Amino acid sequence: MASKITVYAGTVGQGVWRSGDDGETFQRACAGMFMEATVRALAVHPQNSQVLYAGTDAGLYRTEDGGAHWQAVEGPFASADGWAAPMAIWSLLIHPTQPNTVFVGTCPPALYRAQDAGASWEKLDADLVAECGPIIYSRVTCITADPTNANIIWAGIEIDGVRRSTDGGNTWQRLDTGLSSSDIHSIAVVPGTPKTVLAATNNDLNVSTDEGQTWQPQQVKEKFPWGYCRGIVAKADEAHTLFLGNGNGPPGTAGALQISRDGGQHWTNADLTPAPNSTVWTFAINSADPNLIFCTVINGYLYRSRDGGTAWQKCQHEFGEVRALAWTMQ
Repeated sequence: MASKITVYAGTVGQGVWRSGDDGETFQRACAGMFMEATVRALAVHPQNSQVLYAGTDAGLYRTEDGGAHWQAVEGPFASADGWAAPMAIWSLLIHPTQPNTVFVGTCPPALYRAQDAGASWEKLDADLVAECGPIIYSRVTCITADPTNANIIWAGIEIDGVRRSTDGGNTWQRLDTGLSSSDIHSIAVVPGTPKTVLAATNNDLNVSTDEGQTWQPQQVKEKFPWGYCRGIVAKADEAHTLFLGNGNGPPGTAGALQISRDGGQHWTNADLTPAPNSTVWTFAINSADPNLIFCTVINGYLYRSRDGGTAWQKCQHEFGEVRALAWTMQ
């Protein structure tokens, strides 16, 4: 008998939705949360699947019962009245081996860390540029733990490049040399000799084999349907298997999913039917079943693979706009 799972989707303006039937149907799961919250980040506790964090434009929320109830987490990003918060949360990371340590990335851009499960927060000195244009704030779009060393944390900023910490977040270094763009959307790390770090940007996929000191754009416009790259993630049990979402812009009107089985050296296009109606945005993976993978396009389609990415099926439910995904065992 197949194991039961729960799928979570973070939406724009409708909070968190939850599915108990492999993503076919969803119900809103927003009790305790601002009902019109935009959820751009979801993070699952690595040792307790009932504990999740949701990063929203109305603050940070935590559930201890699998999304049945949410409680606002106090901090510098908390809303004073349950509505607008002083900053929107764009990214989250629960440390994989020290789950009481939580990282939050925001817009306007800042990195925060709690080492006590969110009871107290410190702003980290990552030297982030506040504005990237006359009316645009930068934002921390991704925070990624390095699988080769738990003290190494990577952060991507849109539009302010890559940061890396080698001491668990205490200090940060900017690593931009050779990047095709400072508009960073996501980062993945592939162990090996040498280790490979991949950064998806608005115009290419960039690869580093020297810990981010230099980057080489991969000229994906010559290989992929489009150059706008968004989410990139490694398979939970095979770090050399990578999934990359792209499309013709944000949100775009078309998208594609590329898969590499050799750490990013070669890529093939996945067969997503029906074709995505916008950019393929983000993924949900879980080591509890590495072959079960979900991906979503920004304008509401959700796709599922049960065989490690070989075959994909579109789930029945469609959303207005999705920005975050996660799945857990029930």
